[in-house]
Amino acid sequence: MKSNDRQAAGVILVTGATGLIGRALVLRLLEDGHEVRVLSRDANRAALTLGLPVQCFSWANMKTELPPREALEGSDIIIHLAGESVGEGRWTTDRKKEMADSRVLSTRNLVEGIKKVGKSPQAFILGSAIGVYGNRGNEELDESSSSGVAGSSGSAFLTQVCLDWEKELSPLSGLGVPASVVRTGIVLARDSGALAKLLPIFQAGLGGKTGSGQQWMSWIHLRDIVGIFSHLVRERLAGRDVSGIFNGTAPTPETNAAFSKTLGAALGKPAILPAPGTALQVGLGEMADLVLTGQKVLPRRTVASGYKFEFPTLKAALEDLCGGRRKGADVLEAVQWVPFPVEKVFSFFCDEKNLERLTPPFLSFNVLGKSTDEIQEGTLIDYRLKLHGLPMKWRTRIEKWKPNEAFVDRQLSGPYARWEHTHGFRPLRGGTLMTDEVLYRLPMGMLGKGVAGGYVRGDVMKIFDYRREIIRKLFPAAT
Repeated sequence: MKSNDRQAAGVILVTGATGLIGRALVLRLLEDGHEVRVLSRDANRAALTLGLPVQCFSWANMKTELPPREALEGSDIIIHLAGESVGEGRWTTDRKKEMADSRVLSTRNLVEGIKKVGKSPQAFILGSAIGVYGNRGNEELDESSSSGVAGSSGSAFLTQVCLDWEKELSPLSGLGVPASVVRTGIVLARDSGALAKLLPIFQAGLGGKTGSGQQWMSWIHLRDIVGIFSHLVRERLAGRDVSGIFNGTAPTPETNAAFSKTLGAALGKPAILPAPGTALQVGLGEMADLVLTGQKVLPRRTVASGYKFEFPTLKAALEDLCGGRRKGADVLEAVQWVPFPVEKVFSFFCDEKNLERLTPPFLSFNVLGKSTDEIQEGTLIDYRLKLHGLPMKWRTRIEKWKPNEAFVDRQLSGPYARWEHTHGFRPLRGGTLMTDEVLYRLPMGMLGKGVAGGYVRGDVMKIFDYRREIIRKLFPAAT
């Protein structure tokens, strides 16, 4: 974007908003100043999941029904991300049909809905996938490359789905609606997606290349794929033509062997134990193609459009996601918006007794006292609680205290080998966006994680769900 361009705000309608990319994109669009609408199977559930100032509409069955007219009317740009995950569960015949139909039919119905609205949107942006290129070995692929060979099994199935999916945009040209297609690669995020599945293995020192290790992995950091969508919205609202294909991959794809080595280095763990291709094929069936084949995809047109990558190299991306202070820790992140100014919300957290109100009853949580009259950097706070009926004491220290911005509490003694909770507060759309990042590690290393890791993560998520609900009641939206 040129420095003298004034960013135009628009009304952006997003499907798939509760998915990995969708959640982060909705927040970015709000931060960019846009009004955001969400189309989801269940509007109430989407609103609770997102916890952000967006307008949610129900589209109960995207495969058989047109979207609600009121969601489309007045929307400047539509971003379509909805689709059944291809990385979960075995690819049975029924599941493959669901993966295809959830993309192709939802896009068809969305386009048909646009036809029935008097005023068309300024643009339509589809979140497709690099699977359209098929398994191409060492061939360099950019936005001008042809698609792969379509078919009904393995990577050919994904090519077929992507081709059918993107074809559904054809009627938009007759409506005068420019269409952009973002072909997304392997999205790297700490708490979901491919990296989340790999981390436990590599943190245990059991990681390594998959199959031959020579297959290409065209990856992208979550912040960059969100940045590309945000960039296309900004360019379109500024009146620039950004229709056509854009690859949503970093400019430096890596082989699987190089990826594994870099991930191991970021975690400080060896990455020398291979996963044989035959075993993966037996265990995963056709889905094994996702990890045993790949494409060397380059985002040449994306870069030419003016987008600048925040994480152009894998080393930088993995260091951000799981290196540094995050190394060796499990991470839980959450966001919640409340319709009150930062000063009022932060002052609530200045009273340590309010922590009791935000903690679910099953923990029997009580504040015993603190070392200073007012909370400040260095304050020690003592608590008493029960974990699964076992009574214990907990002491934390306030490591950082920036009024109306952030504070960090770190466990000095208690049930965890490490606990560090960063609370952030910043203004957003007339209210406050609260962000939380918890880094924690269980005692007894991998043994402790193997025995209790799943239970602990479930407990922490329950605590955050409870806290979210209480905050919603304490800081209600105006009616």
